[in-house]
This record gives sequence, structure tokens and C-alpha cells, in this order.
Amino acid sequence: QVQLVESGGGLVQAGGSLRLSCAGTGRVFSIETMGWYRQAPGEQRELVATITSGGGTEYADSVKGRFTISRDNAKNTMYLQMNSLKPEDTAVYYCNADMRSVYRGRFENYWGRGTQVTVSS
Repeated sequence: QVQLVESGGGLVQAGGSLRLSCAGTGRVFSIETMGWYRQAPGEQRELVATITSGGGTEYADSVKGRFTISRDNAKNTMYLQMNSLKPEDTAVYYCNADMRSVYRGRFENYWGRGTQVTVSS
């Protein structure tokens, strides 16, 4: 089986930085587009940023200029560098990816379990 495992969340003061990681684990054959989403209490899950296997990126307007998404294809890992954090960035951050395992001939969409990011004012 394959799965996504996030790490790097925590508590930080406004203006601070955090770096999230998301690793594809298990018998991963290939990963296409990966992305970060977040969900604040009482809110719907929203897109933060995506990155293709070729490195193309897209960002939500609310994080442009502050967050940077990147990936290391050799390590099946994606990162989210978050700078100039604001209290409104507080949420559970989820990793998402289209992955193909060595056992299957097609890509499937996977979610991580999430990591909490809390920004205090």
C-alpha cells in the first residue's frame, strides 16, 4: 500500500515561519500532481498550492508571496515553506497527491491525515 505522511506543523507566532513536508511512502511507483489544502474550524477545505511533476506551481491568492511549494521527486516528497504567517493561516493542512503504486497500473488520488498549524497573534 501507499500513503501520504505529513510532518512539520506546530505553533508559531504571527510573522514566523514553518516548513511542512509530505512524503509518499510504501511501494510508490510514480507521483503526478501534488498539493496542499487546509481546513480551518467551521470552514470548508480549501486549496493552498499545487505542484506538477515537472515543477509547475499554482497558489491561492491568500498565500501568494508568502508560501512556496516545492518537491523532491527522488524522495517522493513535497514541501511547503510558509513565511510571514498570519493568524488566519491557522488550520489543519492536508497533503494530496495522484500516486501510482507498483501494484496498480493507474493513478489514484490520496490524502494525508493532516498536520495542525496554529499561528498566534
